[in-house]
Amino acid sequence: MSGVPAVVLAAPGTNRDGDVAGALDLAGASTRIVTLAELRDDPKLLDAARLVVVAGGFSFADALGSGKLFALELAEILGEGVASLLAAGRPVLGICNGFQTLVRLGVLPGTSDAPAVLAPNAQGRFECRWVTLAPAPGRCVWTTGLAGTVTCPVAHGEGRFHADAGVVAALEADGQVALRYAHDDGRVADGAYPANPNGSAADIAGICDPTGLVLGLMPHPENHVHTWQHPRWRRGDARGNALDLFRNGVRHAATS
Repeated sequence: MSGVPAVVLAAPGTNRDGDVAGALDLAGASTRIVTLAELRDDPKLLDAARLVVVAGGFSFADALGSGKLFALELAEILGEGVASLLAAGRPVLGICNGFQTLVRLGVLPGTSDAPAVLAPNAQGRFECRWVTLAPAPGRCVWTTGLAGTVTCPVAHGEGRFHADAGVVAALEADGQVALRYAHDDGRVADGAYPANPNGSAADIAGICDPTGLVLGLMPHPENHVHTWQHPRWRRGDARGNALDLFRNGVRHAATS
């Protein structure tokens, strides 16, 4: 039985597309990795997809800023197709560099009057470590019903969610904050490093658009969908598997 058709978009320099495809297939999708070059040759490659993920990595070596060229290429290739994709009600996920790309496209944070950026990490260096994420109550279809915390790695130099206090408050009030950095026991990080690895405002690790269909997050949930991927699994500490996040997206795509 074939799974839900899904596409993972990859650009030169992205390096997690295979991991995301594996996670989606494990969650019940039938996934194809599509490069920007392939999409340029045939923009209709997305037409059959019920779910789209923008993969993470270092697209175009992060030239001109993280995710900027990825966003420019997508906007040029798809044009109004980006809006059409969202209007069709298909779940979209942007991970790390993919999150940065969705922000630069203007898809997230999801409103024209709520500007936000993913700025250089507060520590002034690249952060590569495992983090704990606490789902926030809200409208995001990817995180709805997640039980407990999620643990997965971060790997970025520009992941600090930065926005005016009023913008953050508006996102919180509208249920668009989907995930927050937390301590191992599930308490929100309250800005404490390394629980909050980059200094993100209000410990925000992921946000969604006003529909709840589009999620962007800096950590890499695709790298903890098997027990053995956790660095302490042989010691019996492999809590926070992220597979249910992908199952949520696939389930919604299958029923919408």
